[in-house]
Amino acid sequence: MLLVGFCVQAQNDSTTNGQSKLVYVFAIEEEIFPPALRKFESAMAEAERLKADVIVMKLNTYGGAVDVADDIRTGLLSSKVLTIAFIEDNAASAGALLSIACDSIYMKPYATIGAAMVVTQAGDAADEKYQSYWRSRMKATAEEKNRDTMIAIGMVDPSVSIPGIIDSGKLITFTAKEALRHNFCDGIVDSLSEALAHAGITSYHLVEFKPSALDQVVGFFTHPIVSSILLMMIFFGLFFELQSPGVGFPLVAAITAAVLYFVPLYIDGLAENWEILIFVVGIVLIGLEIFVIPGFGVAGVLGITFVFGGLLLSLIENVRLDFGPVNPGSAVNAALVILSSVLTSTLILFLFAKRLNTARVFKPLILATEEQAEAGYDVDVFRGRDLLHKEGIAVTVLRPSGKVEIDGERYDAFTEGDYAEKGDKVVVLRAKGTALVVEKTTA
Repeated sequence: MLLVGFCVQAQNDSTTNGQSKLVYVFAIEEEIFPPALRKFESAMAEAERLKADVIVMKLNTYGGAVDVADDIRTGLLSSKVLTIAFIEDNAASAGALLSIACDSIYMKPYATIGAAMVVTQAGDAADEKYQSYWRSRMKATAEEKNRDTMIAIGMVDPSVSIPGIIDSGKLITFTAKEALRHNFCDGIVDSLSEALAHAGITSYHLVEFKPSALDQVVGFFTHPIVSSILLMMIFFGLFFELQSPGVGFPLVAAITAAVLYFVPLYIDGLAENWEILIFVVGIVLIGLEIFVIPGFGVAGVLGITFVFGGLLLSLIENVRLDFGPVNPGSAVNAALVILSSVLTSTLILFLFAKRLNTARVFKPLILATEEQAEAGYDVDVFRGRDLLHKEGIAVTVLRPSGKVEIDGERYDAFTEGDYAEKGDKVVVLRAKGTALVVEKTTA
Protein backbone atom coordinates (compact mmCIF):
# COMPACT_ATOMS: atom_id res chain seq x y z
CA MET A 1 0.00 0.00 0.00
CA LEU A 2 2.85 2.37 0.85
CA LEU A 3 4.54 1.58 -2.46
CA VAL A 4 1.33 2.19 -4.45
CA GLY A 5 0.70 5.47 -2.58
CA PHE A 6 4.27 6.65 -3.28
CA CYS A 7 3.95 5.82 -6.99
CA VAL A 8 0.61 7.67 -7.27
CA GLN A 9 2.03 10.75 -5.50
CA ALA A 10 5.12 10.73 -7.71
CA GLN A 11 2.93 10.52 -10.80
CA ASN A 12 0.80 13.44 -9.58
CA ASP A 13 3.89 15.55 -8.87
CA SER A 14 5.30 14.72 -12.29
CA THR A 15 2.04 15.69 -13.97
CA THR A 16 1.84 18.98 -12.09
CA ASN A 17 5.45 19.88 -12.89
CA GLY A 18 4.94 18.94 -16.49
CA GLN A 19 2.01 21.31 -16.85
CA SER A 20 3.59 24.27 -15.06
CA LYS A 21 5.55 26.64 -17.31
CA LEU A 22 8.25 29.12 -16.40
CA VAL A 23 7.31 32.38 -18.12
CA TYR A 24 10.05 35.01 -18.31
CA VAL A 25 8.93 38.61 -18.92
CA PHE A 26 10.90 41.70 -19.92
CA ALA A 27 9.82 45.06 -21.35
CA ILE A 28 11.13 47.36 -24.07
CA GLU A 29 9.48 50.67 -23.26
CA GLU A 30 12.17 52.98 -24.59
CA GLU A 31 13.57 53.83 -27.99
CA ILE A 32 15.41 50.90 -29.53
CA PHE A 33 19.04 51.93 -29.14
CA PRO A 34 22.09 50.21 -27.56
CA PRO A 35 20.67 50.33 -23.99
CA ALA A 36 17.62 48.38 -25.19
CA LEU A 37 19.88 45.82 -26.88
CA ARG A 38 21.89 45.39 -23.67
CA LYS A 39 18.66 44.85 -21.73
CA PHE A 40 17.44 42.30 -24.32
CA GLU A 41 20.71 40.35 -24.20
CA SER A 42 20.68 40.31 -20.38
CA ALA A 43 17.06 39.15 -20.33
CA MET A 44 17.62 36.38 -22.88
CA ALA A 45 20.73 35.18 -21.03
CA GLU A 46 18.83 34.99 -17.73
CA ALA A 47 15.87 33.27 -19.39
CA GLU A 48 18.22 30.65 -20.80
CA ARG A 49 19.92 30.20 -17.43
CA LEU A 50 16.52 29.68 -15.76
CA LYS A 51 15.45 27.32 -18.57
CA ALA A 52 12.32 29.34 -19.26
CA ASP A 53 9.55 27.71 -21.29
CA VAL A 54 8.08 30.99 -22.57
CA ILE A 55 9.59 34.45 -23.11
CA VAL A 56 7.23 37.44 -23.14
CA MET A 57 8.41 40.77 -24.54
CA LYS A 58 6.23 43.71 -23.52
CA LEU A 59 6.39 46.46 -26.13
CA ASN A 60 5.68 50.17 -26.02
CA THR A 61 8.14 51.87 -28.39
CA TYR A 62 8.16 54.28 -31.30
CA GLY A 63 11.16 52.57 -32.88
CA GLY A 64 14.87 53.31 -32.99
CA ALA A 65 18.10 52.38 -34.73
CA VAL A 66 17.94 49.91 -37.61
CA ASP A 67 21.08 48.00 -36.64
CA VAL A 68 20.02 47.57 -33.00
CA ALA A 69 16.52 46.40 -33.97
CA ASP A 70 18.04 43.93 -36.43
CA ASP A 71 20.27 42.46 -33.68
CA ILE A 72 17.26 41.98 -31.39
CA ARG A 73 15.26 40.50 -34.27
CA THR A 74 18.02 37.97 -34.92
CA GLY A 75 18.09 37.03 -31.23
CA LEU A 76 14.33 36.43 -31.20
CA LEU A 77 14.37 34.32 -34.36
CA SER A 78 17.21 32.16 -33.07
CA SER A 79 15.47 31.49 -29.74
CA LYS A 80 14.42 27.87 -29.23
CA VAL A 81 11.86 28.99 -26.65
CA LEU A 82 8.31 30.12 -27.40
CA THR A 83 8.35 33.92 -27.74
CA ILE A 84 5.33 36.20 -27.29
CA ALA A 85 5.08 39.90 -28.14
CA PHE A 86 2.62 41.70 -25.87
CA ILE A 87 1.99 45.17 -27.36
CA GLU A 88 0.76 47.39 -24.54
CA ASP A 89 0.49 50.58 -26.59
CA ASN A 90 2.84 51.14 -29.55
CA ALA A 91 4.92 48.85 -31.74
CA ALA A 92 5.91 51.41 -34.35
CA SER A 93 8.76 51.28 -36.86
CA ALA A 94 11.49 49.01 -35.45
CA GLY A 95 9.01 47.85 -32.81
CA ALA A 96 6.91 46.29 -35.59
CA LEU A 97 9.89 44.19 -36.68
CA LEU A 98 10.43 42.93 -33.14
CA SER A 99 6.75 41.98 -32.86
CA ILE A 100 6.80 40.05 -36.13
CA ALA A 101 9.93 38.20 -34.97
CA CYS A 102 8.00 36.61 -32.09
CA ASP A 103 5.99 33.39 -32.36
CA SER A 104 2.78 35.07 -31.19
CA ILE A 105 1.53 38.66 -31.05
CA TYR A 106 -1.08 39.87 -28.57
CA MET A 107 -2.31 43.46 -28.43
CA LYS A 108 -4.25 45.56 -25.95
CA PRO A 109 -7.47 47.01 -27.43
CA TYR A 110 -5.97 50.48 -28.01
CA ALA A 111 -2.53 49.29 -29.24
CA THR A 112 -1.13 49.87 -32.75
CA ILE A 113 1.53 48.28 -34.94
CA GLY A 114 3.21 49.38 -38.18
CA ALA A 115 4.69 52.47 -39.91
CA ALA A 116 8.13 50.89 -40.24
CA MET A 117 9.69 53.04 -42.99
CA VAL A 118 13.34 53.97 -42.44
CA VAL A 119 13.69 57.74 -41.94
CA THR A 120 16.59 60.15 -41.61
CA GLN A 121 17.37 62.47 -38.73
CA ALA A 122 15.18 65.14 -40.35
CA GLY A 123 12.24 62.74 -40.56
CA ASP A 124 12.48 62.26 -44.34
CA ALA A 125 12.52 58.87 -46.05
CA ALA A 126 16.02 57.37 -46.10
CA ASP A 127 17.82 56.32 -49.30
CA GLU A 128 16.46 53.40 -51.27
CA LYS A 129 19.33 51.13 -50.22
CA TYR A 130 18.16 51.41 -46.58
CA GLN A 131 14.51 50.91 -47.56
CA SER A 132 15.38 47.86 -49.69
CA TYR A 133 17.36 46.28 -46.86
CA TRP A 134 14.60 46.96 -44.32
CA ARG A 135 11.88 45.59 -46.65
CA SER A 136 13.84 42.37 -47.03
CA ARG A 137 14.26 42.02 -43.25
CA MET A 138 10.54 42.58 -42.66
CA LYS A 139 9.64 40.12 -45.43
CA ALA A 140 12.10 37.43 -44.27
CA THR A 141 10.89 37.75 -40.69
CA ALA A 142 7.23 37.48 -41.74
CA GLU A 143 8.03 34.42 -43.85
CA GLU A 144 9.81 32.78 -40.92
CA LYS A 145 6.77 33.28 -38.66
CA ASN A 146 4.17 32.44 -41.35
CA ARG A 147 2.70 35.94 -41.52
CA ASP A 148 1.49 37.87 -44.55
CA THR A 149 4.64 39.15 -46.23
CA MET A 150 2.82 41.79 -48.27
CA ILE A 151 1.44 43.38 -45.11
CA ALA A 152 4.94 43.38 -43.61
CA ILE A 153 6.32 45.06 -46.75
CA GLY A 154 3.39 47.50 -46.77
CA MET A 155 4.50 48.74 -43.34
CA VAL A 156 7.77 49.87 -44.95
CA ASP A 157 6.92 50.69 -48.57
CA PRO A 158 4.16 53.25 -49.30
CA SER A 159 4.06 52.15 -52.96
CA VAL A 160 2.49 48.81 -51.99
CA SER A 161 -1.24 48.52 -52.63
CA ILE A 162 -3.25 45.72 -50.99
CA PRO A 163 -6.96 45.60 -51.89
CA GLY A 164 -9.15 46.00 -48.85
CA ILE A 165 -6.20 46.97 -46.63
CA ILE A 166 -4.20 49.93 -47.99
CA ASP A 167 -4.02 52.15 -51.04
CA SER A 168 -0.78 53.05 -52.76
CA GLY A 169 1.00 56.03 -51.22
CA LYS A 170 0.30 55.10 -47.59
CA LEU A 171 2.06 53.04 -44.96
CA ILE A 172 0.24 50.29 -43.09
CA THR A 173 -0.45 50.94 -39.42
CA PHE A 174 -2.92 48.52 -37.86
CA THR A 175 -5.13 49.02 -34.85
CA ALA A 176 -5.61 45.94 -32.69
CA LYS A 177 -8.90 45.08 -34.40
CA GLU A 178 -7.42 45.57 -37.87
CA ALA A 179 -4.41 43.42 -37.02
CA LEU A 180 -6.67 40.66 -35.72
CA ARG A 181 -8.98 40.89 -38.74
CA HIS A 182 -6.05 40.49 -41.13
CA ASN A 183 -4.43 37.70 -39.08
CA PHE A 184 -1.48 39.88 -38.09
CA CYS A 185 -1.96 39.34 -34.37
CA ASP A 186 -3.18 36.35 -32.40
CA GLY A 187 -5.56 38.06 -30.04
CA ILE A 188 -6.77 41.23 -28.35
CA VAL A 189 -6.32 41.04 -24.59
CA ASP A 190 -6.44 43.34 -21.58
CA SER A 191 -3.64 41.77 -19.56
CA LEU A 192 -0.63 39.51 -19.73
CA SER A 193 -2.46 36.72 -17.89
CA GLU A 194 -5.20 36.87 -20.50
CA ALA A 195 -2.61 36.69 -23.29
CA LEU A 196 -1.02 33.61 -21.69
CA ALA A 197 -4.42 31.96 -21.26
CA HIS A 198 -5.21 32.69 -24.93
CA ALA A 199 -1.91 30.98 -25.82
CA GLY A 200 -2.97 27.90 -23.83
CA ILE A 201 -0.68 28.56 -20.87
CA THR A 202 -2.78 28.31 -17.72
CA SER A 203 -0.35 26.88 -15.18
CA TYR A 204 2.83 28.93 -14.99
CA HIS A 205 5.39 30.62 -12.79
CA LEU A 206 6.12 34.23 -13.73
CA VAL A 207 9.65 35.68 -13.54
CA GLU A 208 10.18 39.33 -14.46
CA PHE A 209 13.45 40.85 -15.59
CA LYS A 210 15.08 43.03 -12.94
CA PRO A 211 18.03 45.28 -13.74
CA SER A 212 21.32 44.08 -12.28
CA ALA A 213 23.44 46.20 -9.95
CA LEU A 214 25.48 47.24 -12.98
CA ASP A 215 22.32 48.23 -14.87
CA GLN A 216 21.19 50.35 -11.91
CA VAL A 217 24.58 52.06 -11.59
CA VAL A 218 24.71 52.77 -15.32
CA GLY A 219 21.14 54.07 -15.24
CA PHE A 220 21.99 56.36 -12.31
CA PHE A 221 25.05 57.93 -13.94
CA THR A 222 23.37 58.31 -17.34
CA HIS A 223 20.42 60.22 -15.85
CA PRO A 224 20.41 63.74 -17.35
CA ILE A 225 20.64 65.43 -13.93
CA VAL A 226 23.61 63.30 -12.84
CA SER A 227 25.27 63.79 -16.23
CA SER A 228 24.88 67.54 -15.81
CA ILE A 229 26.49 67.45 -12.36
CA LEU A 230 29.41 65.39 -13.70
CA LEU A 231 29.86 67.85 -16.56
CA MET A 232 29.98 70.74 -14.08
CA MET A 233 32.58 68.86 -12.04
CA ILE A 234 34.68 68.46 -15.18
CA PHE A 235 34.44 72.18 -15.99
CA PHE A 236 35.07 73.26 -12.38
CA GLY A 237 38.05 70.93 -12.06
CA LEU A 238 39.65 72.20 -15.27
CA PHE A 239 39.01 75.84 -14.30
CA PHE A 240 40.59 75.58 -10.84
CA GLU A 241 43.45 73.45 -12.14
CA LEU A 242 44.31 76.18 -14.65
CA GLN A 243 44.46 78.68 -11.80
CA SER A 244 47.23 76.66 -10.16
CA PRO A 245 48.80 74.25 -12.67
CA GLY A 246 50.03 70.91 -11.42
CA VAL A 247 48.46 67.61 -10.43
CA GLY A 248 46.15 68.60 -7.60
CA PHE A 249 42.70 67.98 -6.22
CA PRO A 250 40.86 69.90 -9.00
CA LEU A 251 42.51 67.82 -11.72
CA VAL A 252 41.81 64.56 -9.87
CA ALA A 253 38.16 65.62 -9.45
CA ALA A 254 37.86 66.48 -13.16
CA ILE A 255 39.38 63.15 -14.23
CA THR A 256 37.12 61.22 -11.83
CA ALA A 257 34.05 63.05 -13.14
CA ALA A 258 35.10 62.37 -16.75
CA VAL A 259 35.47 58.65 -15.99
CA LEU A 260 32.06 58.51 -14.30
CA TYR A 261 30.58 60.39 -17.27
CA PHE A 262 32.03 58.30 -20.10
CA VAL A 263 32.25 54.75 -18.68
CA PRO A 264 28.45 54.25 -18.17
CA LEU A 265 27.82 55.66 -21.65
CA TYR A 266 30.45 53.30 -23.05
CA ILE A 267 28.84 50.31 -21.30
CA ASP A 268 25.44 51.42 -22.64
CA GLY A 269 26.86 51.48 -26.17
CA LEU A 270 26.38 55.22 -26.65
CA ALA A 271 29.97 56.42 -26.24
CA GLU A 272 32.39 54.83 -28.69
CA ASN A 273 36.18 54.66 -28.43
CA TRP A 274 36.76 57.40 -30.97
CA GLU A 275 34.30 59.76 -29.26
CA ILE A 276 36.16 59.42 -25.95
CA LEU A 277 39.43 59.91 -27.83
CA ILE A 278 38.10 63.17 -29.31
CA PHE A 279 37.43 64.46 -25.77
CA VAL A 280 40.92 63.45 -24.58
CA VAL A 281 42.55 65.09 -27.62
CA GLY A 282 40.56 68.25 -26.87
CA ILE A 283 41.89 68.35 -23.29
CA VAL A 284 45.45 67.83 -24.55
CA LEU A 285 45.08 70.67 -27.08
CA ILE A 286 43.76 73.03 -24.41
CA GLY A 287 46.70 72.05 -22.18
CA LEU A 288 49.16 72.76 -24.99
CA GLU A 289 47.52 76.14 -25.61
CA ILE A 290 47.87 77.09 -21.96
CA PHE A 291 51.27 75.68 -21.03
CA VAL A 292 53.24 75.48 -24.28
CA ILE A 293 51.86 77.69 -27.04
CA PRO A 294 51.65 81.40 -26.13
CA GLY A 295 48.42 83.28 -26.81
CA PHE A 296 45.10 81.78 -27.77
CA GLY A 297 44.90 80.40 -31.29
CA VAL A 298 44.15 77.33 -33.35
CA ALA A 299 45.04 74.78 -30.66
CA GLY A 300 42.71 76.43 -28.14
CA VAL A 301 39.79 76.68 -30.55
CA LEU A 302 40.26 73.08 -31.71
CA GLY A 303 40.60 71.91 -28.12
CA ILE A 304 37.31 73.50 -27.03
CA THR A 305 35.60 72.17 -30.17
CA PHE A 306 36.90 68.63 -29.57
CA VAL A 307 35.91 68.68 -25.89
CA PHE A 308 32.33 69.75 -26.62
CA GLY A 309 32.17 67.46 -29.65
CA GLY A 310 33.26 64.43 -27.62
CA LEU A 311 30.75 65.18 -24.86
CA LEU A 312 27.90 65.67 -27.35
CA LEU A 313 28.67 62.64 -29.54
CA SER A 314 28.79 60.38 -26.49
CA LEU A 315 25.16 61.25 -25.70
CA ILE A 316 23.58 60.61 -29.11
CA GLU A 317 22.88 57.37 -30.96
CA ASN A 318 25.09 57.82 -34.01
CA VAL A 319 26.72 54.71 -35.48
CA ARG A 320 30.30 55.87 -36.11
CA LEU A 321 29.93 58.71 -38.63
CA ASP A 322 26.42 57.67 -39.66
CA PHE A 323 23.97 60.09 -38.05
CA GLY A 324 20.94 58.70 -39.85
CA PRO A 325 19.63 56.82 -36.77
CA VAL A 326 19.95 59.90 -34.54
CA ASN A 327 16.62 61.05 -33.20
CA PRO A 328 16.39 64.87 -33.46
CA GLY A 329 14.79 65.07 -30.03
CA SER A 330 17.58 63.13 -28.32
CA ALA A 331 20.22 65.24 -30.10
CA VAL A 332 18.57 68.44 -28.88
CA ASN A 333 18.30 67.05 -25.34
CA ALA A 334 22.00 66.12 -25.37
CA ALA A 335 22.98 69.59 -26.53
CA LEU A 336 20.79 71.17 -23.85
CA VAL A 337 22.38 69.03 -21.12
CA ILE A 338 25.86 70.19 -22.12
CA LEU A 339 24.95 73.84 -22.68
CA SER A 340 23.02 74.08 -19.42
CA SER A 341 25.99 72.59 -17.55
CA VAL A 342 28.39 75.09 -19.14
CA LEU A 343 26.13 78.06 -18.47
CA THR A 344 25.43 76.97 -14.89
CA SER A 345 29.14 76.43 -14.21
CA THR A 346 30.01 79.83 -15.67
CA LEU A 347 27.31 81.56 -13.63
CA ILE A 348 28.43 79.89 -10.40
CA LEU A 349 32.07 80.82 -11.04
CA PHE A 350 31.13 84.39 -11.88
CA LEU A 351 28.95 84.88 -8.80
CA PHE A 352 30.70 82.78 -6.18
CA ALA A 353 34.33 82.33 -7.24
CA LYS A 354 35.63 84.54 -4.42
CA ARG A 355 33.50 82.73 -1.84
CA LEU A 356 34.31 79.16 -2.83
CA ASN A 357 37.48 79.07 -0.73
CA THR A 358 35.42 79.91 2.39
CA ALA A 359 32.64 77.41 1.68
CA ARG A 360 32.12 74.74 4.34
CA VAL A 361 32.61 71.92 1.86
CA PHE A 362 36.19 73.11 1.18
CA LYS A 363 37.17 73.76 4.82
CA PRO A 364 38.83 70.34 5.29
CA LEU A 365 41.11 71.20 2.36
CA ILE A 366 41.94 74.80 3.31
CA LEU A 367 43.96 76.27 6.19
CA ALA A 368 41.38 78.37 8.00
CA THR A 369 43.79 80.69 9.87
CA GLU A 370 46.77 82.79 8.88
CA GLU A 371 50.14 82.00 10.42
CA GLN A 372 51.32 85.43 11.57
CA ALA A 373 54.59 86.38 13.25
CA GLU A 374 52.70 88.07 16.07
CA ALA A 375 51.16 84.72 16.93
CA GLY A 376 54.53 83.00 17.13
CA TYR A 377 54.80 81.77 13.55
CA ASP A 378 57.88 82.67 11.55
CA VAL A 379 58.68 81.53 8.03
CA ASP A 380 62.38 82.19 7.45
CA VAL A 381 62.61 81.07 3.83
CA PHE A 382 63.81 84.51 2.71
CA ARG A 383 65.50 85.64 5.96
CA GLY A 384 68.70 87.50 5.24
CA ARG A 385 67.92 87.67 1.52
CA ASP A 386 67.04 91.04 0.14
CA LEU A 387 65.11 89.98 -2.95
CA LEU A 388 62.78 92.95 -3.21
CA HIS A 389 62.91 94.52 -6.71
CA LYS A 390 65.54 92.04 -7.84
CA GLU A 391 65.34 90.73 -11.37
CA GLY A 392 65.44 87.10 -12.39
CA ILE A 393 64.40 84.67 -15.11
CA ALA A 394 61.35 82.41 -15.29
CA VAL A 395 62.68 78.85 -15.53
CA THR A 396 59.17 77.47 -16.01
CA VAL A 397 55.95 78.90 -17.39
CA LEU A 398 54.21 81.11 -14.82
CA ARG A 399 50.45 80.69 -15.39
CA PRO A 400 50.28 82.00 -12.75
CA SER A 401 52.61 79.85 -10.61
CA GLY A 402 55.93 78.25 -11.39
CA LYS A 403 59.64 78.75 -10.62
CA VAL A 404 62.06 81.61 -11.12
CA GLU A 405 65.85 81.87 -10.82
CA ILE A 406 67.46 84.82 -9.03
CA ASP A 407 71.20 85.06 -8.42
CA GLY A 408 71.64 81.41 -9.31
CA GLU A 409 68.97 80.12 -6.90
CA ARG A 410 65.47 78.88 -7.72
CA TYR A 411 62.32 79.98 -5.92
CA ASP A 412 58.63 79.21 -6.09
CA ALA A 413 56.83 82.19 -7.57
CA PHE A 414 53.59 83.37 -9.08
CA THR A 415 52.50 86.40 -11.05
CA GLU A 416 49.76 88.84 -10.30
CA GLY A 417 49.88 90.43 -13.72
CA ASP A 418 50.54 88.97 -17.14
CA TYR A 419 51.56 85.34 -17.38
CA ALA A 420 55.25 84.77 -18.01
CA GLU A 421 56.73 82.28 -20.42
CA LYS A 422 59.88 80.27 -19.80
CA GLY A 423 62.93 82.54 -20.25
CA ASP A 424 61.06 85.81 -19.65
CA LYS A 425 62.62 88.35 -17.30
CA VAL A 426 60.75 89.01 -14.07
CA VAL A 427 61.11 91.37 -11.12
CA VAL A 428 60.26 90.60 -7.50
CA LEU A 429 57.40 92.66 -6.07
CA ARG A 430 57.25 91.06 -2.62
CA ALA A 431 57.35 87.77 -0.73
CA LYS A 432 54.16 85.99 0.21
CA GLY A 433 54.38 82.94 2.43
CA THR A 434 56.93 80.59 0.90
CA ALA A 435 56.72 82.08 -2.58
CA LEU A 436 57.67 85.26 -4.38
CA VAL A 437 55.23 87.53 -6.12
CA VAL A 438 56.82 88.58 -9.40
CA GLU A 439 55.94 90.60 -12.41
CA LYS A 440 57.03 90.16 -16.03
CA THR A 441 59.33 92.97 -17.17
CA THR A 442 59.45 94.44 -20.66
CA ALA A 443 63.12 95.41 -20.55
